[in-house]
Amino acid sequence: MTNLERRPQERVCVARPGEGVELIAPRDVPLGGPRAMTVRRTLPSRERSLIGAFCFLDHYGPDDVAATGGMDVAPHPHTGLQTVTWIFSGRVLHQDALGSVQTIEPGQLNLMTAGHGISHSEESTLARFPAERSLHGVQLWTVLPEATRHGDRAFEHVAQVPSFRTDGAHVQVFLGALGGLTSPARADTPLVAAQVDLAAGATLRLRVDPAFEHGVLLDSGELTVAGTPLEPAWLAYLAPGREELVLQAGTEPVRAVLVGGEPFPEEVLMWWNFVGRTHEEVLTARDQWQAALAGDPQGAARFGTVPGYAGAPLPAPELPNVRLRPRRRRGQPERR
Repeated sequence: MTNLERRPQERVCVARPGEGVELIAPRDVPLGGPRAMTVRRTLPSRERSLIGAFCFLDHYGPDDVAATGGMDVAPHPHTGLQTVTWIFSGRVLHQDALGSVQTIEPGQLNLMTAGHGISHSEESTLARFPAERSLHGVQLWTVLPEATRHGDRAFEHVAQVPSFRTDGAHVQVFLGALGGLTSPARADTPLVAAQVDLAAGATLRLRVDPAFEHGVLLDSGELTVAGTPLEPAWLAYLAPGREELVLQAGTEPVRAVLVGGEPFPEEVLMWWNFVGRTHEEVLTARDQWQAALAGDPQGAARFGTVPGYAGAPLPAPELPNVRLRPRRRRGQPERR
């Protein structure tokens, strides 16, 4: 999924310490025009820009595809990240510059590694899937570390992720390791991502890596995280140091997504769909994408083309007329 904000804000993403359970409110972001699907974004936020290597978390649906038109995202570029697609209901067609054409369904994982550069499209419309009336899921991005962020682009599809049942819970591990199970998907940093379904009234005690920080996104139901109530669509953050994570359902069944990882040690600059380290890197990526749209062979070589999409690629937004740098947090001095 692309970031379709018309005026995307630059963010320097750094891990920062936290204590207890920190609650992060979602903000609504429309994916296009007035009838477009709206996503609820909790990463990046003013409170926190990273959880492990996770730098982006969009939560969407259940969306009435007939009413909104669904997800129809034209070819767009990425650098320096992985896109992690996980859905609860519906179907999404992924196509990319490697020639990948892959439909994803619930319980499956699509993982795209941008490396130095890639382009892709995503579609979940009635034209593509006439029998699918609803779309519901999450889209995550992970930052690639210095060792691999300039590498080759790649795509993988996991048709069935490992899962386990315990204490009235069903846990599907789609990235990293949890509960003695390891996802077969590529992970360039120590991390974890899982869907957790809890029966009403159930309490789940998950053994977790104390070196990890964690986030719990509540999709539906009543949930407390380490004793703190969590509202639907909100994200709970937990700092490193915990060996156990306690999730307790209320009177309704719960569906949540758990993410986590070792605090990411590198400073990261995000703007639009580009993840880099400096203003110059982002500027170059944007210029090369725009050049590719005009037929420039160097830009096309970096990002490739998506031949299976019936429409024009997305142009990049205009860069702000200032050097890209982070917004100040309250109490934090401005960087120069």
